[in-house]
Amino acid sequence: MVEYDIKKGWYAKVEGDGLKRIMEEEFGEVREEGDSLVSSFGAMSRIESRILSKTQLHVSTEANPDVDDNTILESKRALNRFVEAATGFDAKQRMKRAQKKAKEGKL
Repeated sequence: MVEYDIKKGWYAKVEGDGLKRIMEEEFGEVREEGDSLVSSFGAMSRIESRILSKTQLHVSTEANPDVDDNTILESKRALNRFVEAATGFDAKQRMKRAQKKAKEGKL
């Protein structure tokens, strides 16, 4: 389970059906389970995401260990593309924000 910051002003792109559309573009079929959106892709047997607030996105995954290395790499790339599209931050920016929070004791 990981919580990501959503870039200021980016919430308009994910509110309503926005997050579902982003997930469908990256992972294919998406179903709703309560307030969460659930899908699967490659090495990820379950990908769950939900918006916690205008500034926070929750994403959790469950891995399927019985896949080859190429499937694992493509799955990781797809997850990174999804999180970037949903939050507005690329992997480097997300890492810097997480490090800053860790230093401040907020993680």
